[in-house]
Amino acid sequence: MTNATVDGIDIPRVTEWLQDAVPGFAAPLEFELIAGGRSNLTYRVTEANGTAVVLRRPPLGHVLATAHDMSREYRIISALGDGDVPVAPAVGLCTDEAVNGAPFYVMQFVEGTVVRDRTVAETLTPEQRHAAGMSLVEVLARIHGTDPDAVGLGDLGRREGYIERQLKRWHQQWEQSAYTDITSIDDVHKRLAADIPVQGSAAIVHGDYRLDNCMLDDDGSIAAVLDWELCTLGDPLADVGLLLVYWTDPGDEFTALPDAATALDGFPRKADLLARYAERSGRDVSDVSFYVAFGYWKLACILAGVATRYAAGVMGGDDGQSAAAAELFAAQVRLLADSAAKAADRAGR
Repeated sequence: MTNATVDGIDIPRVTEWLQDAVPGFAAPLEFELIAGGRSNLTYRVTEANGTAVVLRRPPLGHVLATAHDMSREYRIISALGDGDVPVAPAVGLCTDEAVNGAPFYVMQFVEGTVVRDRTVAETLTPEQRHAAGMSLVEVLARIHGTDPDAVGLGDLGRREGYIERQLKRWHQQWEQSAYTDITSIDDVHKRLAADIPVQGSAAIVHGDYRLDNCMLDDDGSIAAVLDWELCTLGDPLADVGLLLVYWTDPGDEFTALPDAATALDGFPRKADLLARYAERSGRDVSDVSFYVAFGYWKLACILAGVATRYAAGVMGGDDGQSAAAAELFAAQVRLLADSAAKAADRAGR
């Protein structure tokens, strides 16, 4: 059954564009908003013969324009597609806003499993879970080991002062959100800004690297890294710190992601991930505690922006769904802010 209407998609015009961009792509097309997206909207598009592609576009209202640059995200996956970082192959980019009201890009659909929660993780064997964790950090080391100049991304961002810029950028988004009454965010911001470690050599930084932003192959290895919208050049340990924030060990007091999937048997522990990353990357990880505190803080700022967009009704869905999602994310922001303060205490920041 084809869609009558889909939020964020002008079905006739996008169908026409896809038929021109993808040889053999036959109408009618089925558009499905993929669950789990917190910023850019992601759709699976299936043509009449069953072939699928993925379409990404900005949210229905812009809050931070640089975080929704379709051309930039398309450029990144195109550049990395010929290297040893697994990404979904790029198909096409549309910058003509007359087609769909905003730019969008299309990539091939990669078959595999996205571990969004504990229920999905329970379908994996302990061996697949272990492989997923180890593959996750090994691919991260490959991302950070990719020469930006060699793949044409040398001008993707400034190489120096990454943490300073990130602190400024996300604090500005925080100030534009509806949750600035959480004063610990400002306090942790000041503490982190006053004690930033010396940045090593700059690398390609994913910006939101975690298990559920990757597609797993049948053996548990990473088939594709997804969601490159926050990618830039900078301090690679920021990715490592955020990954440890997302990862849950058994007995952890707080889980940044619901359902604590990685606490299941078979998944490596945080210490195992960090040791494997250090081995594969050759980087000094002794200051990782700072980056964990920064990761909690950054995630709180990001989710405050997401909660604000849901409250404004610009993320798709009906009013009731948007309001419920806004409340859920706002509660998570408060927990993350508390965790950022505790992590900064433990890091001595």
